[in-house]
Amino acid sequence: MDVYAISTGAMFSSGFFLLPGLAASQTGSSVFLAYLLAGFLILPSMFSVAELSTAMPRAGGAYYFIDRSLGPVMGTIGGMGSWFALIFKSAFALIGMGAYIAVFIDLPIVPVAVVLTLIFGVLNIIGAKESTGLQRFLVATLITIMIFYLVQGLFKIASLDLQVILNDRFDPFFQFGSHGFLSTIGLVFVSYTGLTKVASVSEEVQNPDRNIPLGMILSLITASIVYVIGVLLMVIYLEPAEFFQDLTPVATTGELFMDWLPGGVGLILVVIAAAAAFASTGNAGILSASRYPFAMARDNLIPSFFGKISANGTPVVSVIATTGTMILLLVMFNVESVAKLASAFQLLLFALLNVAVIVMRESKIESYDPGFKSPLYPWVQIFGIFFSILLILEMGILSVLFTLVIIFVCVMWYFYYAVDKVDRQGAIFHVTARMSRHVDEGLDSELRSIMREKGLRKDDPYESVVARSMVFDQFKKDYESLLTQVANHMTSRINCDANLLRARFAEGPDDHAMTLAEGVCLHHVRIPNATSSEMVLVRLAKPTVFKELGDESLHAIIFLASSTHNATQHLRILAHLAEVIDNGSFLAHWDKAKDETDLREILLRDERFVNLIVGETEASKEVIGKKLRDVRFPGQSLVAVIRRQGIVTIPHGDTELMEGDEVSIIGELSDIETIRKQYC
Repeated sequence: MDVYAISTGAMFSSGFFLLPGLAASQTGSSVFLAYLLAGFLILPSMFSVAELSTAMPRAGGAYYFIDRSLGPVMGTIGGMGSWFALIFKSAFALIGMGAYIAVFIDLPIVPVAVVLTLIFGVLNIIGAKESTGLQRFLVATLITIMIFYLVQGLFKIASLDLQVILNDRFDPFFQFGSHGFLSTIGLVFVSYTGLTKVASVSEEVQNPDRNIPLGMILSLITASIVYVIGVLLMVIYLEPAEFFQDLTPVATTGELFMDWLPGGVGLILVVIAAAAAFASTGNAGILSASRYPFAMARDNLIPSFFGKISANGTPVVSVIATTGTMILLLVMFNVESVAKLASAFQLLLFALLNVAVIVMRESKIESYDPGFKSPLYPWVQIFGIFFSILLILEMGILSVLFTLVIIFVCVMWYFYYAVDKVDRQGAIFHVTARMSRHVDEGLDSELRSIMREKGLRKDDPYESVVARSMVFDQFKKDYESLLTQVANHMTSRINCDANLLRARFAEGPDDHAMTLAEGVCLHHVRIPNATSSEMVLVRLAKPTVFKELGDESLHAIIFLASSTHNATQHLRILAHLAEVIDNGSFLAHWDKAKDETDLREILLRDERFVNLIVGETEASKEVIGKKLRDVRFPGQSLVAVIRRQGIVTIPHGDTELMEGDEVSIIGELSDIETIRKQYC
């Protein structure tokens, strides 16, 4: 999925094409500054969503994060809040589309918006979806037109009298004081809510640890530039009284400085851009909003019929409920009320998402493993919570009361309907584990499952740990002897007393041993101040039952020891081992392996690992007698171990390569492929 296209496309609609005039009527010419500060104030929530999305990439977005961190009560509020916020934003977008259509065709705005809602609702019911390619095209078109629009507007300013502009347009700057300015920030906050929309599709993003935060940051920069400069142009070119009443300020302003284009092409371009933006937001909004009742139904928070799927894969009941609610809002509320309510709910959600990050961090759940961590924790989150609450309070009594009513209704609904149907607690119970033994093990298990799906990170030392592992092949002795040999081997490598290490491995299967597949046991411990992660592979001479490990007949035992200082890396290595061993053919390959090299290679990802026999090919003969530092392997390839006459050594720069050396090299896919072509 294209994170930048999703985030940017979701932002450019009503917030820019419709809202500026309404916002300016509350604060005057300082409205462009309100947009700038709103973009700054969304940073805490953006960082929090990026962290949560890389830790828990699951469909459902804000609802899933809040439910799994704060529990199902808050999850109900978060799910309903997300649903309402998306509905309000989509309704607002369709009002804007109706307003821009009215530029060419004199039609009443609200009825047009209602008809458009019905059309998009039907399209979603029959399964029509925008492809990622279309989304990219729409965003590219919007950005291109907006750049042209901004450049033309700034160029035309040079011909204006700046002193007259300052006197006529910027005096007074804060027309309605600090209260009006803060209220306006809350109102325009809805313009940036699309930024976090990517959370609902984080499960589909490739390389989420990098692409989610990067895409969101670039999207925020783009939106902030367009919003601030674009609204500033509106302030400069439009009379205040006209600006305050204008529902199509981009079109009105564009007519003034793009009048040099023939046949009203400038106005046509603006209307096309606006219509595309509103259509994209409205249609995608119905599609996204309908996911929340669907996800909540799967979690038993609302009746199961909301989770029903049609023959073409559409959550038809959720789409109908979403479309019907949007129509009610369009009929019952005016434009400004819809925008305020959307902003108030989104502010509430952002506050909860900031709380969610604090709870997940303080829960100390080891399997909580975000690929991106919010900077300046917890101050960024505290700042985001404080200003979200402040802006909600500044937005007026209607927004506050409506928000409180929805919270009350959600809580009552949970205790009336869902309390007996839900068996999970959320990470908040792990925070209280210091005072109570009551811990939600289900969440930890779910996070471990996510960790397994995400796999290893680029800098995880899995390959090097396996490559330098000790192998006990055809082991025939008792379990006590095995523990002694394993501890004696590991002690020099991880800087730990052998007796302590042996005692840790012997503590019992419930603590440190697990059966990953039939016939395979994984023994793992974490040692304070361990200098590295180390592994020992044991292939038993025949299927053996060790009473210390239960009554299962074992073919293989894997020992892993790591430092306590990097718990998540230890868990990622465990998760990847489990993924490899879970392969149905693992045990067959293990039993048929010819030697210890084959045993290691079974656990390694073949595309990032190669064994090179020095002197076996003409190219490899050229490195005989050379020191490792003088051999230039491509990229960041690393020589993990060298086996010489059956002895495994950890190489260094002065290690001299000799004929017959078996060199184990790990690296990136492209680099390993180059080594294979050159030397093997």
